[in-house]
Amino acid sequence: MSTVASAVGAALARAGIRTVFGLVGSGNFHVTNALTAGGARFVAARHEGGAAVMADAYARVSGTLGVLSVHQGPGLTNALTGITEAAKSRTPLLVLAPIATSPRSNFYLDDASLATAVGATLVRVGSATTAAADLARAYHTAVGERRTVILSLPLEVQAASATPFTLPARDPVPPAEPAPKSVSALTDALLAARTPVFLAGRGARGAKSALVELAERVGALVATSAVARGLFRDSAFSLDVSGGFATPVAAELIHHADLLVGWGCALNMWTLRHGTLVGSDTTVVQVDSDADALGAYHRVDLGIVGDTAATARAVLRDLDRRGVGPVTGYRTDAVAARLAREGHWRDVPYDERAEAGRIDPRTLSIALDRLLPASRTVAVDSGNFMGYPSMFLDVPDAEGFVFTQAFQSVGLGLATAIGAAVARPDRLTVAALGDGGALMGIADLETAVRLGLDLLVVVYNDEAYGAEVHHFGPAGHPLDHVTFPAADIAQLGIGFGCVGATIRQPDDLAAVADWLAGPRDRPMVIDAKVTRGEPSWWLAEAFRSH
Repeated sequence: MSTVASAVGAALARAGIRTVFGLVGSGNFHVTNALTAGGARFVAARHEGGAAVMADAYARVSGTLGVLSVHQGPGLTNALTGITEAAKSRTPLLVLAPIATSPRSNFYLDDASLATAVGATLVRVGSATTAAADLARAYHTAVGERRTVILSLPLEVQAASATPFTLPARDPVPPAEPAPKSVSALTDALLAARTPVFLAGRGARGAKSALVELAERVGALVATSAVARGLFRDSAFSLDVSGGFATPVAAELIHHADLLVGWGCALNMWTLRHGTLVGSDTTVVQVDSDADALGAYHRVDLGIVGDTAATARAVLRDLDRRGVGPVTGYRTDAVAARLAREGHWRDVPYDERAEAGRIDPRTLSIALDRLLPASRTVAVDSGNFMGYPSMFLDVPDAEGFVFTQAFQSVGLGLATAIGAAVARPDRLTVAALGDGGALMGIADLETAVRLGLDLLVVVYNDEAYGAEVHHFGPAGHPLDHVTFPAADIAQLGIGFGCVGATIRQPDDLAAVADWLAGPRDRPMVIDAKVTRGEPSWWLAEAFRSH
Protein backbone atom coordinates (compact mmCIF):
# COMPACT_ATOMS: atom_id res chain seq x y z
CA MET A 1 0.00 0.00 0.00
CA SER A 2 1.28 3.48 -0.84
CA THR A 3 1.29 6.62 1.27
CA VAL A 4 -0.89 9.68 0.77
CA ALA A 5 2.13 11.55 -0.59
CA SER A 6 2.85 9.00 -3.28
CA ALA A 7 -0.85 8.57 -4.08
CA VAL A 8 -1.27 12.31 -4.63
CA GLY A 9 1.80 12.54 -6.86
CA ALA A 10 0.84 9.48 -8.88
CA ALA A 11 -2.74 10.70 -9.32
CA LEU A 12 -1.52 14.04 -10.69
CA ALA A 13 0.76 12.25 -13.13
CA ARG A 14 -2.13 10.07 -14.30
CA ALA A 15 -4.22 13.24 -14.74
CA GLY A 16 -1.71 14.42 -17.32
CA ILE A 17 0.72 16.62 -15.39
CA ARG A 18 3.98 16.49 -17.32
CA THR A 19 6.03 19.38 -15.91
CA VAL A 20 6.55 20.41 -12.28
CA PHE A 21 8.72 23.26 -11.00
CA GLY A 22 10.16 23.65 -7.54
CA LEU A 23 12.82 22.81 -4.98
CA VAL A 24 12.78 19.54 -3.10
CA GLY A 25 13.12 19.22 0.66
CA SER A 26 12.05 16.58 3.11
CA GLY A 27 8.39 17.63 3.10
CA ASN A 28 7.82 17.39 -0.65
CA PHE A 29 10.37 14.67 -1.45
CA HIS A 30 7.93 11.77 -1.80
CA VAL A 31 5.12 13.57 -3.62
CA THR A 32 7.60 14.97 -6.16
CA ASN A 33 9.23 11.58 -6.69
CA ALA A 34 5.80 10.03 -7.27
CA LEU A 35 5.08 12.65 -9.93
CA THR A 36 8.32 11.99 -11.78
CA ALA A 37 7.90 8.22 -11.45
CA GLY A 38 4.56 8.71 -13.20
CA GLY A 39 6.19 10.47 -16.15
CA ALA A 40 6.32 14.13 -15.11
CA ARG A 41 9.45 16.21 -15.61
CA PHE A 42 10.77 18.02 -12.55
CA VAL A 43 12.45 21.36 -13.21
CA ALA A 44 14.58 22.29 -10.21
CA ALA A 45 15.02 26.03 -9.74
CA ARG A 46 17.58 27.72 -7.49
CA HIS A 47 14.99 29.61 -5.43
CA GLU A 48 11.34 28.91 -4.70
CA GLY A 49 10.42 32.44 -5.75
CA GLY A 50 11.80 31.71 -9.21
CA ALA A 51 10.18 28.28 -9.30
CA ALA A 52 6.74 29.78 -8.62
CA VAL A 53 7.13 32.29 -11.44
CA MET A 54 8.39 29.59 -13.80
CA ALA A 55 5.28 27.52 -13.10
CA ASP A 56 3.09 30.59 -13.65
CA ALA A 57 4.73 31.44 -16.98
CA TYR A 58 4.63 27.81 -18.07
CA ALA A 59 0.86 27.75 -17.47
CA ARG A 60 0.33 31.00 -19.38
CA VAL A 61 2.31 29.90 -22.42
CA SER A 62 1.33 26.22 -22.53
CA GLY A 63 -2.34 26.76 -21.71
CA THR A 64 -2.15 23.93 -19.17
CA LEU A 65 -2.11 23.72 -15.39
CA GLY A 66 1.11 24.93 -13.76
CA VAL A 67 2.39 22.86 -10.83
CA LEU A 68 4.80 24.00 -8.12
CA SER A 69 6.30 21.76 -5.43
CA VAL A 70 7.95 23.33 -2.37
CA HIS A 71 9.29 22.44 1.06
CA GLN A 72 7.29 23.18 4.20
CA GLY A 73 7.68 26.53 5.97
CA PRO A 74 10.31 28.65 4.21
CA GLY A 75 9.81 26.79 0.95
CA LEU A 76 6.28 28.16 0.81
CA THR A 77 7.11 31.64 2.11
CA ASN A 78 10.00 31.96 -0.37
CA ALA A 79 7.51 31.32 -3.17
CA LEU A 80 4.94 33.86 -2.00
CA THR A 81 5.68 36.70 -4.43
CA GLY A 82 5.33 34.36 -7.39
CA ILE A 83 2.17 32.83 -5.94
CA THR A 84 0.72 36.32 -5.42
CA GLU A 85 1.47 37.27 -9.04
CA ALA A 86 -0.22 34.09 -10.25
CA ALA A 87 -3.27 34.61 -8.03
CA LYS A 88 -3.73 38.20 -9.19
CA SER A 89 -3.40 37.06 -12.80
CA ARG A 90 -5.93 34.20 -12.42
CA THR A 91 -3.28 31.71 -13.51
CA PRO A 92 -4.34 28.07 -13.09
CA LEU A 93 -1.58 26.99 -10.70
CA LEU A 94 -1.47 24.14 -8.19
CA VAL A 95 1.02 24.54 -5.34
CA LEU A 96 2.00 21.34 -3.52
CA ALA A 97 2.72 22.74 -0.06
CA PRO A 98 3.66 20.45 2.84
CA ILE A 99 2.62 21.84 6.20
CA ALA A 100 3.86 21.25 9.74
CA THR A 101 0.74 21.35 11.88
CA SER A 102 2.32 21.46 15.34
CA PRO A 103 2.78 25.03 16.61
CA ARG A 104 5.98 23.84 18.29
CA SER A 105 7.56 23.05 14.95
CA ASN A 106 9.97 25.64 13.60
CA PHE A 107 8.33 25.06 10.22
CA TYR A 108 4.83 25.86 11.47
CA LEU A 109 2.83 28.63 9.83
CA ASP A 110 -0.80 29.49 9.34
CA ASP A 111 -1.06 28.51 5.69
CA ALA A 112 -4.79 29.24 5.46
CA SER A 113 -4.28 32.86 6.50
CA LEU A 114 -1.29 33.10 4.21
CA ALA A 115 -3.33 31.88 1.22
CA THR A 116 -6.13 34.34 1.97
CA ALA A 117 -3.64 37.19 2.29
CA VAL A 118 -2.23 36.70 -1.21
CA GLY A 119 -5.52 35.87 -2.95
CA ALA A 120 -4.95 32.14 -3.41
CA THR A 121 -7.40 29.34 -2.62
CA LEU A 122 -6.35 26.80 0.02
CA VAL A 123 -7.46 23.18 -0.02
CA ARG A 124 -6.17 20.92 2.74
CA VAL A 125 -5.79 17.17 2.42
CA GLY A 126 -7.52 16.23 5.63
CA SER A 127 -6.86 12.50 5.87
CA ALA A 128 -6.03 9.40 3.90
CA THR A 129 -9.73 8.71 3.41
CA THR A 130 -10.45 12.18 1.97
CA ALA A 131 -7.24 12.56 -0.04
CA ALA A 132 -8.80 11.68 -3.39
CA ALA A 133 -11.72 14.07 -2.93
CA ASP A 134 -9.51 16.85 -1.56
CA LEU A 135 -7.05 16.60 -4.44
CA ALA A 136 -9.88 16.51 -6.96
CA ARG A 137 -11.37 19.68 -5.48
CA ALA A 138 -8.02 21.47 -5.63
CA TYR A 139 -7.27 20.29 -9.17
CA HIS A 140 -10.67 21.13 -10.62
CA THR A 141 -10.76 24.52 -8.89
CA ALA A 142 -7.39 25.44 -10.38
CA VAL A 143 -8.28 24.23 -13.87
CA GLY A 144 -12.00 24.95 -14.08
CA GLU A 145 -12.04 28.31 -12.31
CA ARG A 146 -8.55 29.44 -13.37
CA ARG A 147 -7.40 29.86 -9.79
CA THR A 148 -4.12 29.58 -7.96
CA VAL A 149 -4.66 26.82 -5.40
CA ILE A 150 -2.40 25.88 -2.51
CA LEU A 151 -2.82 22.19 -1.74
CA SER A 152 -1.94 21.90 1.95
CA LEU A 153 -0.30 18.55 2.67
CA PRO A 154 0.11 18.00 6.44
CA LEU A 155 3.24 15.95 7.08
CA GLU A 156 1.47 13.36 9.21
CA VAL A 157 -1.26 12.90 6.60
CA GLN A 158 1.31 12.50 3.83
CA ALA A 159 2.90 9.63 5.73
CA ALA A 160 -0.38 7.75 6.26
CA SER A 161 -1.12 4.63 4.24
CA ALA A 162 -3.43 5.15 1.30
CA THR A 163 -4.81 3.18 -1.60
CA PRO A 164 -3.76 4.58 -4.99
CA PHE A 165 -6.51 6.53 -6.72
CA THR A 166 -7.29 8.32 -9.96
CA LEU A 167 -8.71 11.81 -10.17
CA PRO A 168 -12.34 11.65 -11.26
CA ALA A 169 -13.06 13.28 -14.58
CA ARG A 170 -15.29 16.29 -14.53
CA ASP A 171 -17.37 17.47 -17.44
CA PRO A 172 -16.06 20.80 -18.73
CA VAL A 173 -18.09 23.78 -17.66
CA PRO A 174 -19.82 25.21 -20.73
CA PRO A 175 -18.95 28.82 -21.51
CA ALA A 176 -21.27 31.37 -19.97
CA GLU A 177 -23.82 32.46 -22.55
CA PRO A 178 -24.87 36.12 -22.43
CA ALA A 179 -28.49 37.08 -21.85
CA PRO A 180 -30.40 37.64 -25.12
CA LYS A 181 -31.34 41.14 -23.99
CA SER A 182 -27.66 41.99 -23.51
CA VAL A 183 -26.78 40.60 -26.93
CA SER A 184 -29.46 42.72 -28.56
CA ALA A 185 -28.27 45.83 -26.72
CA LEU A 186 -24.66 45.26 -27.82
CA THR A 187 -25.76 44.68 -31.42
CA ASP A 188 -27.71 47.93 -31.33
CA ALA A 189 -24.67 49.78 -29.99
CA LEU A 190 -22.39 48.33 -32.65
CA LEU A 191 -24.77 49.24 -35.46
CA ALA A 192 -25.12 52.78 -34.16
CA ALA A 193 -21.35 53.30 -33.86
CA ARG A 194 -19.29 55.07 -36.51
CA THR A 195 -15.89 54.55 -34.90
CA PRO A 196 -15.97 51.40 -32.73
CA VAL A 197 -12.88 49.94 -31.04
CA PHE A 198 -12.54 46.48 -29.52
CA LEU A 199 -10.19 46.17 -26.57
CA ALA A 200 -9.30 42.57 -25.71
CA GLY A 201 -7.69 41.42 -22.47
CA ARG A 202 -6.50 38.17 -20.93
CA GLY A 203 -10.04 36.82 -20.90
CA ALA A 204 -10.27 37.11 -24.70
CA ARG A 205 -7.18 35.13 -25.62
CA GLY A 206 -9.29 32.12 -26.57
CA ALA A 207 -11.79 34.19 -28.54
CA LYS A 208 -9.59 35.53 -31.33
CA SER A 209 -11.44 34.07 -34.31
CA ALA A 210 -14.87 35.21 -33.12
CA LEU A 211 -13.62 38.71 -32.26
CA VAL A 212 -11.79 39.09 -35.56
CA GLU A 213 -14.91 38.08 -37.48
CA LEU A 214 -17.13 40.43 -35.49
CA ALA A 215 -14.68 43.34 -35.77
CA GLU A 216 -14.57 42.91 -39.55
CA ARG A 217 -18.36 42.74 -39.67
CA VAL A 218 -18.97 45.97 -37.74
CA GLY A 219 -15.90 47.95 -38.83
CA ALA A 220 -14.13 47.99 -35.46
CA LEU A 221 -10.45 48.63 -34.87
CA VAL A 222 -8.85 46.09 -32.53
CA ALA A 223 -6.44 46.61 -29.63
CA THR A 224 -5.33 44.65 -26.59
CA SER A 225 -4.26 45.18 -23.03
CA ALA A 226 -0.57 44.53 -22.40
CA VAL A 227 -1.05 40.93 -21.27
CA ALA A 228 -2.86 40.01 -24.52
CA ARG A 229 -0.37 41.74 -26.81
CA GLY A 230 -0.01 39.95 -30.15
CA LEU A 231 -3.59 38.66 -30.30
CA PHE A 232 -4.47 40.73 -33.40
CA ARG A 233 -0.98 40.98 -34.86
CA ASP A 234 -2.08 39.91 -38.36
CA SER A 235 -4.84 42.50 -38.71
CA ALA A 236 -4.25 45.61 -40.82
CA PHE A 237 -6.56 47.42 -38.39
CA SER A 238 -4.75 46.39 -35.22
CA LEU A 239 -3.76 49.19 -32.84
CA ASP A 240 -1.49 46.79 -30.92
CA VAL A 241 -1.47 47.70 -27.20
CA SER A 242 -3.73 50.21 -25.48
CA GLY A 243 -2.57 52.19 -22.46
CA GLY A 244 0.87 53.42 -21.52
CA PHE A 245 2.53 51.41 -24.29
CA ALA A 246 0.17 52.67 -27.03
CA THR A 247 1.65 54.43 -30.04
CA PRO A 248 0.54 58.04 -30.54
CA VAL A 249 -1.73 57.05 -33.43
CA ALA A 250 -3.29 54.22 -31.40
CA ALA A 251 -3.95 56.53 -28.45
CA GLU A 252 -5.55 59.08 -30.76
CA LEU A 253 -7.80 56.57 -32.53
CA ILE A 254 -8.91 54.96 -29.26
CA HIS A 255 -9.69 58.35 -27.75
CA HIS A 256 -11.87 59.25 -30.74
CA ALA A 257 -13.86 56.02 -30.63
CA ASP A 258 -17.58 56.57 -30.14
CA LEU A 259 -17.92 52.99 -28.84
CA LEU A 260 -15.32 51.09 -26.83
CA VAL A 261 -15.99 47.40 -26.12
CA GLY A 262 -13.80 45.67 -23.55
CA TRP A 263 -13.68 41.92 -24.10
CA GLY A 264 -12.35 40.02 -21.08
CA CYS A 265 -10.43 43.14 -20.17
CA ALA A 266 -10.35 44.90 -16.80
CA LEU A 267 -10.40 48.42 -18.32
CA ASN A 268 -8.07 49.48 -15.54
CA MET A 269 -5.80 52.49 -15.17
CA TRP A 270 -2.97 50.85 -17.13
CA THR A 271 -5.08 49.94 -20.15
CA LEU A 272 -6.99 53.24 -20.30
CA ARG A 273 -4.26 55.60 -19.01
CA HIS A 274 -6.33 56.47 -15.97
CA GLY A 275 -9.34 56.99 -18.24
CA THR A 276 -7.70 59.59 -20.49
CA LEU A 277 -7.98 57.31 -23.53
CA VAL A 278 -11.78 57.30 -23.25
CA GLY A 279 -13.59 60.24 -24.81
CA SER A 280 -16.20 62.05 -22.75
CA ASP A 281 -18.94 60.95 -25.16
CA THR A 282 -17.66 57.43 -25.73
CA THR A 283 -20.10 54.61 -24.97
CA VAL A 284 -18.27 51.96 -22.96
CA VAL A 285 -19.30 48.29 -22.99
CA GLN A 286 -17.62 45.60 -20.94
CA VAL A 287 -18.00 41.85 -21.54
CA ASP A 288 -16.68 39.51 -18.85
CA SER A 289 -17.60 36.12 -17.44
CA ASP A 290 -17.11 37.54 -13.93
CA ALA A 291 -19.97 39.84 -12.92
CA ASP A 292 -17.80 41.49 -10.26
CA ALA A 293 -15.38 42.68 -12.97
CA LEU A 294 -17.98 44.86 -14.67
CA GLY A 295 -17.32 48.51 -13.90
CA ALA A 296 -14.71 47.68 -11.28
CA TYR A 297 -12.18 50.19 -12.66
CA HIS A 298 -14.03 52.39 -15.15
CA ARG A 299 -17.63 53.38 -15.72
CA VAL A 300 -19.52 51.22 -18.19
CA ASP A 301 -22.71 52.06 -20.02
CA LEU A 302 -23.47 48.42 -20.73
CA GLY A 303 -22.10 45.48 -18.76
CA ILE A 304 -22.54 41.96 -20.11
CA VAL A 305 -21.90 38.80 -18.15
CA GLY A 306 -20.76 36.17 -20.59
CA ASP A 307 -17.86 34.31 -22.12
CA THR A 308 -16.09 36.52 -24.65
CA ALA A 309 -16.17 34.06 -27.54
CA ALA A 310 -19.76 33.03 -26.80
CA THR A 311 -20.87 36.66 -26.66
CA ALA A 312 -19.12 37.59 -29.91
CA ARG A 313 -20.69 34.61 -31.68
CA ALA A 314 -24.11 35.50 -30.27
CA VAL A 315 -23.81 39.03 -31.68
CA LEU A 316 -22.78 37.59 -35.06
CA ARG A 317 -25.92 35.44 -35.06
CA ASP A 318 -28.00 38.47 -34.13
CA LEU A 319 -26.52 40.39 -37.07
CA ASP A 320 -27.39 37.47 -39.35
CA ARG A 321 -30.96 37.43 -38.06
CA ARG A 322 -31.25 41.15 -38.75
CA GLY A 323 -29.78 40.70 -42.24
CA VAL A 324 -27.02 43.23 -41.59
CA GLY A 325 -23.95 42.94 -43.82
CA PRO A 326 -20.45 44.23 -43.14
CA VAL A 327 -20.09 47.98 -42.54
CA THR A 328 -17.02 50.15 -42.96
CA GLY A 329 -17.13 51.84 -39.56
CA TYR A 330 -13.65 52.81 -38.40
CA ARG A 331 -11.97 50.64 -41.06
CA THR A 332 -11.42 53.30 -43.67
CA ASP A 333 -8.60 53.53 -46.21
CA ALA A 334 -7.28 56.61 -44.41
CA VAL A 335 -7.06 54.79 -41.08
CA ALA A 336 -5.38 51.81 -42.74
CA ALA A 337 -2.81 54.11 -44.33
CA ARG A 338 -2.05 55.81 -41.01
CA LEU A 339 -1.61 52.51 -39.24
CA ALA A 340 0.70 51.25 -42.00
CA ARG A 341 2.85 54.38 -41.58
CA GLU A 342 2.66 55.00 -37.83
CA GLY A 343 1.27 51.87 -36.23
CA HIS A 344 4.54 50.51 -34.85
CA TRP A 345 6.88 52.19 -32.40
CA ARG A 346 9.83 51.61 -34.71
CA ASP A 347 8.10 53.95 -37.20
CA VAL A 348 7.78 56.81 -34.70
CA PRO A 349 10.69 59.28 -35.04
CA TYR A 350 12.76 60.08 -31.98
CA ASP A 351 15.79 62.15 -31.07
CA GLU A 352 18.55 59.78 -30.08
CA ARG A 353 19.93 60.30 -26.62
CA ALA A 354 23.70 60.76 -26.53
CA GLU A 355 25.75 59.58 -23.56
CA ALA A 356 29.35 58.42 -23.82
CA GLY A 357 29.70 54.66 -23.68
CA ARG A 358 25.93 54.09 -23.60
CA ILE A 359 23.25 53.15 -26.11
CA ASP A 360 19.75 54.61 -26.40
CA PRO A 361 17.37 51.83 -25.29
CA ARG A 362 15.12 52.54 -28.28
CA THR A 363 18.02 52.12 -30.69
CA LEU A 364 19.01 48.91 -28.90
CA SER A 365 15.49 47.49 -29.00
CA ILE A 366 14.89 48.31 -32.66
CA ALA A 367 18.22 46.76 -33.66
CA LEU A 368 17.45 43.62 -31.64
CA ASP A 369 14.01 43.35 -33.20
CA ARG A 370 15.63 43.25 -36.64
CA LEU A 371 18.16 40.62 -35.56
CA LEU A 372 15.91 38.19 -33.72
CA PRO A 373 13.97 35.42 -35.47
CA ALA A 374 10.25 36.01 -35.88
CA SER A 375 9.48 32.87 -33.88
CA ARG A 376 10.11 34.20 -30.39
CA THR A 377 8.74 34.60 -26.90
CA VAL A 378 9.37 37.89 -25.09
CA ALA A 379 9.24 37.89 -21.28
CA VAL A 380 9.45 41.29 -19.57
CA ASP A 381 10.44 42.17 -16.01
CA SER A 382 9.21 45.27 -14.17
CA GLY A 383 11.03 48.58 -13.99
CA ASN A 384 11.77 51.87 -15.70
CA PHE A 385 13.07 50.03 -18.78
CA MET A 386 10.08 47.78 -19.37
CA GLY A 387 8.36 49.74 -22.12
CA TYR A 388 11.24 49.42 -24.55
CA PRO A 389 11.02 45.64 -25.06
CA SER A 390 7.25 45.74 -24.65
CA MET A 391 6.83 48.21 -27.49
CA PHE A 392 9.78 47.69 -29.82
CA LEU A 393 10.17 43.89 -29.79
CA ASP A 394 7.54 42.30 -32.00
CA VAL A 395 5.82 39.05 -30.99
CA PRO A 396 4.18 36.47 -33.27
CA ASP A 397 1.00 35.97 -31.23
CA ALA A 398 -0.52 36.35 -27.77
CA GLU A 399 1.46 33.36 -26.49
CA GLY A 400 4.64 35.14 -27.54
CA PHE A 401 4.40 37.87 -24.91
CA VAL A 402 4.62 37.00 -21.21
CA PHE A 403 4.00 39.91 -18.89
CA THR A 404 4.04 38.99 -15.19
CA GLN A 405 3.11 42.45 -13.94
CA ALA A 406 -0.10 42.01 -11.93
CA PHE A 407 1.83 42.50 -8.68
CA GLN A 408 4.38 44.94 -10.18
CA SER A 409 7.25 43.03 -8.64
CA VAL A 410 10.78 43.63 -9.88
CA GLY A 411 12.84 40.46 -10.31
CA LEU A 412 10.38 38.03 -11.92
CA GLY A 413 11.57 38.40 -15.51
CA LEU A 414 14.30 35.77 -15.72
CA ALA A 415 12.14 33.09 -14.09
CA THR A 416 9.25 34.09 -16.34
CA ALA A 417 11.45 33.54 -19.37
CA ILE A 418 12.65 30.15 -18.11
CA GLY A 419 9.10 28.91 -17.56
CA ALA A 420 8.09 30.17 -21.01
CA ALA A 421 11.12 28.55 -22.63
CA VAL A 422 10.30 25.19 -21.03
CA ALA A 423 6.75 25.50 -22.38
CA ARG A 424 7.83 26.51 -25.91
CA PRO A 425 11.30 25.10 -26.66
CA ASP A 426 10.59 25.57 -30.37
CA ARG A 427 10.93 29.35 -30.00
CA LEU A 428 13.78 31.61 -28.98
CA THR A 429 12.92 33.14 -25.61
CA VAL A 430 14.02 36.68 -24.80
CA ALA A 431 14.24 37.74 -21.16
CA ALA A 432 14.09 41.55 -21.03
CA LEU A 433 15.34 42.72 -17.64
CA GLY A 434 16.59 45.77 -15.85
CA ASP A 435 19.85 45.49 -13.94
CA GLY A 436 17.99 45.53 -10.61
CA GLY A 437 15.70 42.66 -11.56
CA ALA A 438 18.50 40.73 -13.25
CA LEU A 439 20.63 40.78 -10.11
CA MET A 440 17.65 39.84 -7.92
CA GLY A 441 17.00 36.64 -9.84
CA ILE A 442 20.47 35.87 -11.18
CA ALA A 443 20.82 32.53 -9.38
CA ASP A 444 18.47 30.95 -11.90
CA LEU A 445 20.88 31.64 -14.74
CA GLU A 446 22.33 28.32 -13.57
CA THR A 447 18.91 26.75 -14.13
CA ALA A 448 18.79 28.12 -17.68
CA VAL A 449 22.30 26.81 -18.43
CA ARG A 450 21.57 23.41 -16.87
CA LEU A 451 18.46 23.07 -19.01
CA GLY A 452 20.29 24.18 -22.16
CA LEU A 453 17.57 26.72 -22.96
CA ASP A 454 17.45 28.71 -26.18
CA LEU A 455 17.43 31.95 -24.20
CA LEU A 456 18.69 35.48 -24.79
CA VAL A 457 18.88 37.59 -21.63
CA VAL A 458 18.87 41.31 -22.42
CA VAL A 459 19.73 43.52 -19.45
CA TYR A 460 18.87 47.20 -19.84
CA ASN A 461 21.55 48.38 -17.42
CA ASP A 462 21.32 51.94 -16.09
CA GLU A 463 23.06 50.99 -12.83
CA ALA A 464 20.12 52.15 -10.77
CA TYR A 465 16.55 51.53 -9.79
CA GLY A 466 15.63 53.88 -12.59
CA ALA A 467 11.99 54.31 -11.62
CA GLU A 468 12.96 55.83 -8.27
CA VAL A 469 15.76 57.91 -9.80
CA HIS A 470 13.40 59.61 -12.21
CA HIS A 471 10.51 59.88 -9.78
CA PHE A 472 12.39 61.38 -6.84
CA GLY A 473 15.44 62.92 -8.49
CA PRO A 474 13.73 65.96 -10.07
CA ALA A 475 12.55 67.05 -6.61
CA GLY A 476 16.12 67.13 -5.34
CA HIS A 477 15.95 64.04 -3.12
CA PRO A 478 19.22 62.16 -2.52
CA LEU A 479 19.54 59.10 -4.72
CA ASP A 480 22.38 57.26 -2.98
CA HIS A 481 20.15 54.33 -2.03
CA VAL A 482 18.89 53.70 -5.58
CA THR A 483 22.09 54.08 -7.61
CA PHE A 484 24.91 51.54 -7.75
CA PRO A 485 28.48 51.09 -8.97
CA ALA A 486 28.95 49.51 -12.37
CA ALA A 487 28.55 45.73 -12.44
CA ASP A 488 29.82 43.55 -15.29
CA ILE A 489 26.65 41.54 -15.79
CA ALA A 490 27.95 39.96 -19.00
CA GLN A 491 30.88 38.52 -17.05
CA LEU A 492 28.50 37.28 -14.36
CA GLY A 493 26.60 35.47 -17.10
CA ILE A 494 29.81 33.91 -18.37
CA GLY A 495 30.52 32.75 -14.84
CA PHE A 496 27.23 30.83 -14.85
CA GLY A 497 28.11 29.22 -18.18
CA CYS A 498 26.37 31.60 -20.57
CA VAL A 499 27.78 33.43 -23.56
CA GLY A 500 28.22 37.08 -22.57
CA ALA A 501 28.64 40.41 -24.31
CA THR A 502 28.56 44.08 -23.33
CA ILE A 503 26.66 46.43 -25.61
CA ARG A 504 27.53 50.13 -25.75
CA GLN A 505 26.81 50.87 -29.42
CA PRO A 506 24.91 49.20 -32.26
CA ASP A 507 28.05 47.62 -33.73
CA ASP A 508 28.48 45.60 -30.52
CA LEU A 509 25.36 43.63 -31.44
CA ALA A 510 27.48 41.65 -33.90
CA ALA A 511 28.14 39.34 -30.94
CA VAL A 512 24.40 38.66 -30.69
CA ALA A 513 24.21 37.93 -34.41
CA ASP A 514 27.04 35.41 -34.04
CA TRP A 515 25.23 33.68 -31.17
CA LEU A 516 21.95 33.63 -33.08
CA ALA A 517 23.69 31.91 -35.98
CA GLY A 518 24.10 28.86 -33.75
CA PRO A 519 24.40 26.41 -32.21
CA ARG A 520 22.68 28.30 -29.33
CA ASP A 521 23.32 25.38 -26.99
CA ARG A 522 23.66 27.72 -24.00
CA PRO A 523 21.97 31.02 -23.15
CA MET A 524 23.46 34.41 -23.93
CA VAL A 525 23.52 37.38 -21.56
CA ILE A 526 23.98 40.86 -22.97
CA ASP A 527 24.76 43.71 -20.62
CA ALA A 528 23.40 46.73 -22.47
CA LYS A 529 24.72 49.94 -20.96
CA VAL A 530 21.72 52.16 -21.70
CA THR A 531 21.44 55.94 -21.50
CA ARG A 532 20.16 57.30 -18.23
CA GLY A 533 19.15 60.90 -18.75
CA GLU A 534 15.39 60.67 -19.29
CA PRO A 535 12.54 58.82 -17.57
CA SER A 536 10.21 56.56 -19.46
CA TRP A 537 6.89 58.18 -20.33
CA TRP A 538 4.91 55.21 -18.96
CA LEU A 539 6.62 55.74 -15.61
CA ALA A 540 4.67 58.92 -14.97
CA GLU A 541 1.47 56.95 -15.48
CA ALA A 542 2.60 54.26 -13.05
CA PHE A 543 3.41 56.66 -10.25
CA ARG A 544 0.06 58.41 -10.55
CA SER A 545 -1.43 55.41 -8.72
CA HIS A 546 1.07 55.41 -5.85
